[in-house]
Amino acid sequence: MLVIACIKQVPDTTQVKVDPVTGTLIREGVPFIMNPFDTHALEESLRLKDKYGLRVAVISMGPPNTEITLKKALAVGADEAVLLSDRVFGGADTLATSQVLAEAIKKLTQKEEVVMVICGKQTIDGDTAQVGPGIATRLGYSQLTLVDRIEHIDLQSKKLVARRKLEGREEMVEASLPAMVSVVREINTPRYPTLRGIMGAKKKPIRRIGVQDLGLTAEDVGSQGARMQLRKMMLPPERPAGRIIAGEPEEAVKDLVRLLREEAKVI
Repeated sequence: MLVIACIKQVPDTTQVKVDPVTGTLIREGVPFIMNPFDTHALEESLRLKDKYGLRVAVISMGPPNTEITLKKALAVGADEAVLLSDRVFGGADTLATSQVLAEAIKKLTQKEEVVMVICGKQTIDGDTAQVGPGIATRLGYSQLTLVDRIEHIDLQSKKLVARRKLEGREEMVEASLPAMVSVVREINTPRYPTLRGIMGAKKKPIRRIGVQDLGLTAEDVGSQGARMQLRKMMLPPERPAGRIIAGEPEEAVKDLVRLLREEAKVI
């Protein structure tokens, strides 16, 4: 039985800048990392492997250099890796991306039963949180979002019990398998690869799949299959510098109250 972790290679957003003329991200010279939320999805997949004896496959859509990120996943314990890479995949939005990922997962189910697909809550370059639910909808899987704990899996009855972290409360839910689960950071602490794992990952092959392998056409994927239009991208306005209030405590408090009332207008 297989659990699939969907991971994405993203630009390190702490070093990304926006072109003031075109309004697009300047990617040149920016290092790429595994999407931080996806590191938790991968870790949870590995924990299910340790607890229930499942196999772990990692899957990613991206350019050929995404193999670097997939090798890191293999180094921490994933059993196999699949790279969805084709020029026509370029320019995909969340709709086209979920289409490609869902078709690839269907191919994996032909050889092995898939118990669960685990995704990170969202990616740091898009922040849409739409791909995981899109995969679940296309595959007809149960979907649980914002999961911060997987309590139990019953492989016999094909049931999953998980806890969802909602605003101001928590929710315990039961769902049928197979399921798509998107996880938040609080679910676990990702492990680090061992030297043995790193050396072993070098010997593991990465399976590459293109659009023809999925039975799709160029019109279904990439920019042609996208339905979302990005009108404009900009950096948030710079925050004004803070102000230091000097003087004796009693006078400083009076100045603070005056500023909060007259300038900040919060009291």
